[in-house]
Amino acid sequence: MYETEDIAVVILNWNGQDLLEIFLPSVLKYSGDAKIYVADNASTDKSVDFVRSYFPSVHVIQNSENGGYAKGYNDALQKVTEPLLCLLNSDIEVTNNWLNPIIDVFNADENTAIIQPKILDYKQKTHFEYAGAAGGFIDKYGYPYCRGRIFNAIEEDNSQYNDIKDIFWASGACLFIRNSVFKKLKGFDVSYFAHMEEIDLCWRAFNSNYTTKYVGTSTVYHIGGATLKNSSPKKTYLNFRNSLFTLVKNTDSNLFIRTIIRMLLDGIAGIRFVLQFKPQHFVAILKAHGSLYLNLGRLIKERKLLPNRSNYYNTNSIVWSYFIKKRRKF
Repeated sequence: MYETEDIAVVILNWNGQDLLEIFLPSVLKYSGDAKIYVADNASTDKSVDFVRSYFPSVHVIQNSENGGYAKGYNDALQKVTEPLLCLLNSDIEVTNNWLNPIIDVFNADENTAIIQPKILDYKQKTHFEYAGAAGGFIDKYGYPYCRGRIFNAIEEDNSQYNDIKDIFWASGACLFIRNSVFKKLKGFDVSYFAHMEEIDLCWRAFNSNYTTKYVGTSTVYHIGGATLKNSSPKKTYLNFRNSLFTLVKNTDSNLFIRTIIRMLLDGIAGIRFVLQFKPQHFVAILKAHGSLYLNLGRLIKERKLLPNRSNYYNTNSIVWSYFIKKRRKF
């Protein structure tokens, strides 16, 4: 049976001293006997010195380069031996008793490999936060959405998701995973750099018959966009590119038709950006599609090495549901 001392809370940092100053104290205050790590992605600020000076109980892992979220965690977690891992963003405030409900679920179900708590908005604590909300799902064409957040429609938290439920993907903002499963799945796909890599990981876990759960009795607060703003064309590029990578690698036998329809839908999104006078985001989508073509051979090779299951999606098209049927809640 797991206890809090079996958890490693690993915070990936890159030039984030200001965030560590604000949020690391809550992690130390409310995490009991859990072992706290800061995995530093070759920061050029004073982050590492700050942690060592003011939080000597925190273990620092220094990566040799800034490999983004995916490689950063892959490199750092090779040095972590605790059986349960919590990958925690540096811009998250945790709450009293946040770990015990997670431990209880891991102890109750051996097949549960990944868990996400309730993620609320640090700036508006009555509402869910974009990156994860109350647990992630995916549609037929690889578009992700959440309970509590569909595209940019974010729900108020009225205790409607204070449950424990199977989900499809857990947010990388606060993702718990068994160390053995992380290693079995060979961690994150480092080609992603950042964004969507947790969905790829959860999809591979799903295809390997593991379960991902949402535990709404554990709550954290997330700023969101502290590293890369939603207005950034780079973020648009990474989200569209990595989503296509994930679909090609993991979807069922209807790969060709799903990918074609998905790319057409992306084209509509690109036109929408043009109409909104955001041409850089339109170009970002074009670059994302170009990157898919350049990497298609590698992705197909990886796909052949992975199992896949056909019943992965929760709805046929969340794009249709949101933009045509005006669905705004899960």
